[in-house]
Amino acid sequence: MTPEEKLAELGLTLPEVVAPLAAYVPAVRTGDYVYTSGQLPMVEGKLPQTGKVGAEVSAEEGRDLARICALNALAAVKSQIGDLSKVKRIVKVVVFVASAPDFTAQPQVGNGASELLRDVLGDLGVHARSAVGVAVLPLDAPVEVELIAEV
Repeated sequence: MTPEEKLAELGLTLPEVVAPLAAYVPAVRTGDYVYTSGQLPMVEGKLPQTGKVGAEVSAEEGRDLARICALNALAAVKSQIGDLSKVKRIVKVVVFVASAPDFTAQPQVGNGASELLRDVLGDLGVHARSAVGVAVLPLDAPVEVELIAEV
């Protein structure tokens, strides 16, 4: 089953690549790797939620938003390689979580992204990861995800 077929089975479609908010591109391919820029949980050009995880945004909502970020990251990867079947492996994922001062469940929020990548790509989607709490993200987004894919 191709990644696109797996997405359809999961009831998902790849969105259009999210337009950059500043002077950068959504993804860059160099050699056998695609590096994505940080992907916000944009849906049809808008953030479905803003605020800090552990305050205005629950951990579960943050996890769902991380899943959207990962879907946007896959769209950015596909824009560089044309077909997600060319992904050999997701190598590294970094999840940034805009966190309330006492929030410490960043790894659980990051699981939204990691599980989506695993569900779509199988063993090729299993990766190394960092989940980092930060004070604020662009547009007051709760979560941002970037990844490196070997292709």
